[in-house]
Amino acid sequence: MAVEDRQERGATPVAPPHRHSADPPRNGGVPAAAPFKSYTPAPASRQPIATYAALDLGTNNCRLLIARPAQHGFRVVDAFSRIVRLGEGLATSSRLGDAAMDRAVEALKICRGKMASRGVTRARLVTTEACRAATNGLEFIRRVSAEAELSLEIIDQRTEAALAVSGCAALTDPAAESVIVFDIGGGSTEIVWLGGRSEARDPAARIREWASLPIGVVTVAERYGGVEVSRELFERMVEDCSQALESFAKKASAARGAKGFHLLGTSGTVTTVAGIHLDLPRYDRREVDGLWMRQDDILSVIDRLIAMDYAARAANACIGRDRADLVLAGCAIFEAIRRAFPSERVRIADRGLREGILLRMMHEDRAWWRRK
Repeated sequence: MAVEDRQERGATPVAPPHRHSADPPRNGGVPAAAPFKSYTPAPASRQPIATYAALDLGTNNCRLLIARPAQHGFRVVDAFSRIVRLGEGLATSSRLGDAAMDRAVEALKICRGKMASRGVTRARLVTTEACRAATNGLEFIRRVSAEAELSLEIIDQRTEAALAVSGCAALTDPAAESVIVFDIGGGSTEIVWLGGRSEARDPAARIREWASLPIGVVTVAERYGGVEVSRELFERMVEDCSQALESFAKKASAARGAKGFHLLGTSGTVTTVAGIHLDLPRYDRREVDGLWMRQDDILSVIDRLIAMDYAARAANACIGRDRADLVLAGCAIFEAIRRAFPSERVRIADRGLREGILLRMMHEDRAWWRRK
């Protein structure tokens, strides 16, 4: 089973935060619609356990996570992930294509069915770069409301970065005084300079610098091609990505000298690299989430991927046919970040935006306090 089609199960070991600052103002935000709009707590003495859903419709993937509060964070009860390539061709046309929208709507219908069958009581359904950038983004939002009976919220770049950090910050080294957190998406890459845990309990409050870079696996692959990738072409990809990263790298240059500095990556790219490094016969989140990788391990995997032809990449269980033409574009972004922020250690996170959404909602509802 390819990584994009996996079903996630089991408890997520993320402790509930003590507080969260409010989300930054949302540009173009669309409120969630009934029946997945809000959750009104019952009296504390008799209230049932709420069921939460977080949906992230990105440029490449449609991903859903359904969970209930648990003692040490939350327990995942259902999940869904499908590659829809909503942003296919967006860089050249500035519009979402009809076929791409069709694929996304069909995936969203499945998500709605899962939320209904699991009795979801509160949800946040977000979409990111593709709908932010497309001239027909709002038209697509209205189509989703009519056909899938879901109301998507277009979140701004700052909110996306903050939620992704909130979802994976528990994996930072407690002794690290500085961490670069990055999320390689389909149409953009969010990157954050995060201060140490001693600065604040809320990860969003520890953000020192952040940027949303106009490079993602889809946009880079469409620019350079992803089927036949030579070493020379890969280096040109890396150089292009390094230029996009240059401004943030200057602002966050002091991060590299801090005690315990390391990188923390959350995306399909880094989890794929980890799965290949481990030689997994099929992708297994339990083996990947929280894995520490050394720079030599990462370079070895990238070398292996460049040496593979398209058919070999498609046949790899941690890549799959749907991502075989995208994985080296993601690796080019990953390598550009590593070169800008050299670190012997990189921690791999199979968690991020959706987990951040879930934690935020549960905190707002005081879900853990009510269980005591």
